[in-house]
Amino acid sequence: MLKILVGCEESQAVTIAFRNRGFEAYSCDTQPCSGGHPEWHIQGDVTKILWYKWDLIIAFPPCTYISNAGAVRLYPQKGVLNQERYAKGLQGKEFFMQLYNADCPFICVENPIPSTVFEMPRYSQIIQPYEYGHAFSKKTCLWLKGLPKLKPTNLITDGIDPWVGAQKGKGGHRSPLMRSKTFPNIADAMAEQWGQYLFLKHFS
Repeated sequence: MLKILVGCEESQAVTIAFRNRGFEAYSCDTQPCSGGHPEWHIQGDVTKILWYKWDLIIAFPPCTYISNAGAVRLYPQKGVLNQERYAKGLQGKEFFMQLYNADCPFICVENPIPSTVFEMPRYSQIIQPYEYGHAFSKKTCLWLKGLPKLKPTNLITDGIDPWVGAQKGKGGHRSPLMRSKTFPNIADAMAEQWGQYLFLKHFS
């Protein structure tokens, strides 16, 4: 059975989507899982299990210090780099690159658009929730190795809310944990499209 590692995933959304299609998928995170399947969850540092011969790795590393959204905090004074935050960003990049450069033929690493100061590799594509049946906008980059680009499944063009900011007419902001969770339809698209691709590659 093909084995899939979903790194930095406590929600288990992608793990469950692959399990539903017959794959042996495991989530891994330093936190306990909230997806209801601890038997499929490896709690700990994902970099410690990258040596295992996974058939596919999908990872959602933290973006707090490398995201372009945090660039304003990198330069609290015009032209002056916040060295402490920059050092944390370099640590974040190192973690990202460990996942991206893992010994696995098929890899996807997900993150927002990164700040240019960290000189990240060029992402393969940008996806939006509204391309997969969720009426929200949240630019998400995918860095792909050996995998085809993810194809939209259900394009929505009206009534789109920003996922990161306040909900229209409702006020308030979503918590960082809630904002980090993978949309169910995107998880299903990954499992359906990449699962089928992986199966054909493995058994052709």
